[in-house]
Amino acid sequence: MPSHPLTGLSAFPLTPMRRSGTRPGAAEHLDEEAVAHLVTRAAEAGADSVTMLGSTGSYAYLDRAERRRVVELAVAHAAGTPVLAGVGALRTSAVLDHVRDAEEAGADGVLLAPITYQPLSADEVFELFRTVCTHTELPVVLYDNPTTTGFRFTPALYGRIAALDGIASVKIPPLPADPVEAQDVVDAVRAAVPQHVTVGISGDPSAARGLRAGCHAWFSVIGGVLPEAAARLVRTGDDAHLAPLWPLFAEHGSLRVAAAAAEHLGLAPADCLPRPVQGLDPNARHRVAEALEALTSQ
Repeated sequence: MPSHPLTGLSAFPLTPMRRSGTRPGAAEHLDEEAVAHLVTRAAEAGADSVTMLGSTGSYAYLDRAERRRVVELAVAHAAGTPVLAGVGALRTSAVLDHVRDAEEAGADGVLLAPITYQPLSADEVFELFRTVCTHTELPVVLYDNPTTTGFRFTPALYGRIAALDGIASVKIPPLPADPVEAQDVVDAVRAAVPQHVTVGISGDPSAARGLRAGCHAWFSVIGGVLPEAAARLVRTGDDAHLAPLWPLFAEHGSLRVAAAAAEHLGLAPADCLPRPVQGLDPNARHRVAEALEALTSQ
């Protein structure tokens, strides 16, 4: 990764799976061609980085060999665009295994969320990040995703972790709809972390608010499927062209909508999500197709 802070558009591609049949429990395997194509599209659209194995990349459902292969494919097809790799796991030892695999595969940075079954304390989460930072020279992105992990960071904990050598960016959750409240949240995070640590917004419907409020980066679900449309948002600060997708994100979750969009566009095979996760029903898929048509007509 370049020495300058992590900024701009970070596209989060899916990790499409292909099934050997339709019966329950049919074997699944990585669709390597689809992974490579999604990475190539993001790089060609001008994404500032490509992050594999985020929540959109279904990392928690993949085994170690699959995760390493995804990073290898991304590095091979990113055409020099920096590649980050999600390394979250339940045990610290497994996290470090994924960090080593990412290093050996040629990743430019790692993304870490505090995955947990037993609730974690702030000290335990801090120690996780401290351990990772002492075991790698790669830049580390703190991934705050309370909906998935059940752990909620405070600005004080952001600051404590961001002071560690190696932390490059903080990926914050979606912002309040009210612009003043959104600005207050971003200001509090930026005040808590060192100046060299960037703040990135996630939750695509709040991306424009986050960028207007001073976030340096957008960690984007839709950027992994529609990278040109995502790059347009980053350039203009306007998300009107993507607005048809936001109600679907709110209703069905970003992962399932992104998968349906990729399948509709022929970027992923049908039923591409890893079990037990299932895709949208036919009615919701139709609504995704309508939203994509509205988007492309603008």
